[in-house]
Amino acid sequence: MPLAALIDNEPRYELIDGQKIVMSPAGTNHQSIQLNLSLILGNFLRKKRCKLFLEHKVVFDNGFWLQPDLLIVCDRDKIKRTQIDGAPDFIAEILSPATELRDIGIKKDTYEKYGVKEYWIIDPGKKSVTVYLLTDGRYRADNVYRVFSPEEWEELTAEEQAEQKLTLKLSLYDELTIDINDIFEDLCY
Repeated sequence: MPLAALIDNEPRYELIDGQKIVMSPAGTNHQSIQLNLSLILGNFLRKKRCKLFLEHKVVFDNGFWLQPDLLIVCDRDKIKRTQIDGAPDFIAEILSPATELRDIGIKKDTYEKYGVKEYWIIDPGKKSVTVYLLTDGRYRADNVYRVFSPEEWEELTAEEQAEQKLTLKLSLYDELTIDINDIFEDLCY
């Protein structure tokens, strides 16, 4: 079979309020972050109830489906052959100039509305992860984790350094601790 036949020429898109939104191809840093985090989460989740997916179709209702960068589903009944039916337990979106407004706006609102328990917004430029947890049906910002350069770290007072959290926990599994530096390892600037 020729290589061209293996490549899907149909552009990826999401369906937002019944309207197709074409998705731009992911850049190098986006893919590096996605790979780093998927290796961490995927290795941890092996042989566990919850399952990790990358850029998989999540159907929220007939006129609304999205393809998050990373997602975890614990309710195996939601996992269908070609899609996830209903809200995953965890979603991470990696910002890019083309998607930033949707990721922090309509997607965040959608994930909150349909009950995604934990939502991470990953910013490659700032090397930061903003974690939102669903509490009483509303997202609250739990924390912002970021990578500090040695110079930035030295500029912080001892008290400010002590306040910084440099490891993240996935709310689904307390025993999983992720070093913020591991998410942003080997980026190209």
